[in-house]
Amino acid sequence: QLQASGGGLVQAGGSLRLSCAASGRTYAMGWFRQAPGKEREFVATIKWSGGSIYYTDSVKGRFTISRDNAKNTVYLQMNSLKPEDTATYYCAAGPVVATRSLSYDSWGQGTLVTVSS
Repeated sequence: QLQASGGGLVQAGGSLRLSCAASGRTYAMGWFRQAPGKEREFVATIKWSGGSIYYTDSVKGRFTISRDNAKNTVYLQMNSLKPEDTATYYCAAGPVVATRSLSYDSWGQGTLVTVSS
Protein backbone atom coordinates (compact mmCIF):
# COMPACT_ATOMS: atom_id res chain seq x y z
CA GLN A 1 0.00 0.00 0.00
CA LEU A 2 1.32 3.42 -0.98
CA GLN A 3 0.43 6.79 0.47
CA ALA A 4 1.49 9.89 -1.46
CA SER A 5 1.53 13.38 0.00
CA GLY A 6 3.12 16.79 -0.36
CA GLY A 7 1.28 18.31 -3.28
CA GLY A 8 -0.03 21.84 -3.29
CA LEU A 9 -0.09 25.21 -5.00
CA VAL A 10 3.22 26.91 -5.72
CA GLN A 11 4.39 29.75 -7.91
CA ALA A 12 6.62 29.14 -10.88
CA GLY A 13 10.21 28.82 -9.76
CA GLY A 14 9.20 27.43 -6.40
CA SER A 15 9.77 24.02 -4.82
CA LEU A 16 7.77 21.16 -3.39
CA ARG A 17 8.72 17.80 -1.95
CA LEU A 18 6.46 14.84 -2.50
CA SER A 19 6.56 11.82 -0.23
CA CYS A 20 5.40 8.28 -0.78
CA ALA A 21 5.23 5.98 2.20
CA ALA A 22 5.20 2.27 1.43
CA SER A 23 3.86 -0.40 3.74
CA GLY A 24 6.60 -2.79 2.68
CA ARG A 25 9.83 -3.00 0.75
CA THR A 26 9.75 -3.30 -3.02
CA TYR A 27 12.36 -3.51 -5.77
CA ALA A 28 11.66 -0.17 -7.44
CA MET A 29 9.63 2.93 -6.82
CA GLY A 30 8.53 5.39 -9.44
CA TRP A 31 6.79 8.72 -9.81
CA PHE A 32 4.38 9.40 -12.63
CA ARG A 33 2.17 12.37 -13.36
CA GLN A 34 -1.00 13.05 -15.26
CA ALA A 35 -2.09 16.48 -16.40
CA PRO A 36 -5.73 17.19 -17.25
CA GLY A 37 -6.59 15.78 -20.66
CA LYS A 38 -3.24 14.04 -21.02
CA GLU A 39 -1.94 10.54 -20.55
CA ARG A 40 -0.02 9.50 -17.48
CA GLU A 41 3.70 10.01 -18.00
CA PHE A 42 6.85 8.80 -16.33
CA VAL A 43 8.75 11.25 -14.13
CA ALA A 44 11.40 9.37 -12.17
CA THR A 45 12.26 5.97 -10.77
CA ILE A 46 14.68 4.57 -8.23
CA LYS A 47 15.89 1.12 -7.33
CA TRP A 48 15.14 0.63 -3.66
CA SER A 49 18.59 -0.77 -2.91
CA GLY A 50 20.23 2.14 -4.72
CA GLY A 51 22.34 2.45 -7.85
CA SER A 52 19.68 3.00 -10.49
CA ILE A 53 17.90 6.30 -10.91
CA TYR A 54 16.23 7.57 -14.06
CA TYR A 55 14.40 10.77 -14.95
CA THR A 56 12.38 11.93 -17.85
CA ASP A 57 14.25 14.59 -19.80
CA SER A 58 11.91 17.42 -18.91
CA VAL A 59 12.70 17.20 -15.18
CA LYS A 60 16.42 16.43 -15.28
CA GLY A 61 18.37 18.95 -13.22
CA ARG A 62 15.21 20.14 -11.45
CA PHE A 63 13.76 17.05 -9.75
CA THR A 64 15.52 14.61 -7.46
CA ILE A 65 14.21 11.22 -6.40
CA SER A 66 15.52 9.70 -3.20
CA ARG A 67 14.57 7.12 -0.59
CA ASP A 68 14.75 6.64 3.15
CA ASN A 69 15.12 2.96 3.85
CA ALA A 70 14.38 3.31 7.54
CA LYS A 71 11.07 5.02 6.83
CA ASN A 72 10.16 2.99 3.72
CA THR A 73 9.57 6.31 2.02
CA VAL A 74 10.48 7.68 -1.38
CA TYR A 75 10.71 11.40 -2.04
CA LEU A 76 10.52 13.59 -5.10
CA GLN A 77 12.16 16.95 -4.54
CA MET A 78 10.89 19.33 -7.20
CA ASN A 79 12.73 22.60 -7.73
CA SER A 80 12.39 25.35 -10.33
CA LEU A 81 8.82 24.31 -10.92
CA LYS A 82 7.12 25.36 -14.13
CA PRO A 83 3.43 25.70 -15.00
CA GLU A 84 3.81 22.67 -17.28
CA ASP A 85 4.66 20.58 -14.20
CA THR A 86 1.05 20.98 -13.07
CA ALA A 87 -0.43 17.51 -12.72
CA THR A 88 -1.57 14.87 -10.32
CA TYR A 89 1.52 12.97 -9.22
CA TYR A 90 1.35 9.27 -8.47
CA CYS A 91 3.88 7.04 -6.81
CA ALA A 92 4.14 3.42 -7.81
CA ALA A 93 5.95 0.28 -6.76
CA GLY A 94 7.06 -2.61 -8.87
CA PRO A 95 9.45 -5.51 -9.41
CA VAL A 96 11.63 -3.75 -11.98
CA VAL A 97 13.16 -0.34 -12.59
CA ALA A 98 11.14 0.90 -15.53
CA THR A 99 9.70 3.96 -17.22
CA ARG A 100 6.52 2.21 -18.36
CA SER A 101 3.55 2.47 -16.03
CA LEU A 102 2.54 -1.11 -16.85
CA SER A 103 5.70 -2.33 -15.13
CA TYR A 104 4.38 -1.16 -11.76
CA ASP A 105 1.81 -3.17 -9.86
CA SER A 106 0.96 -0.95 -6.92
CA TRP A 107 -0.12 2.68 -7.03
CA GLY A 108 -0.72 5.47 -4.57
CA GLN A 109 -3.80 7.68 -4.67
CA GLY A 110 -2.14 10.71 -6.28
CA THR A 111 -1.33 14.16 -5.00
CA LEU A 112 -2.11 17.33 -6.94
CA VAL A 113 0.64 19.78 -7.82
CA THR A 114 -0.41 23.13 -9.25
CA VAL A 115 2.20 25.59 -10.46
CA SER A 116 0.95 29.11 -11.13
CA SER A 117 2.66 31.44 -13.59
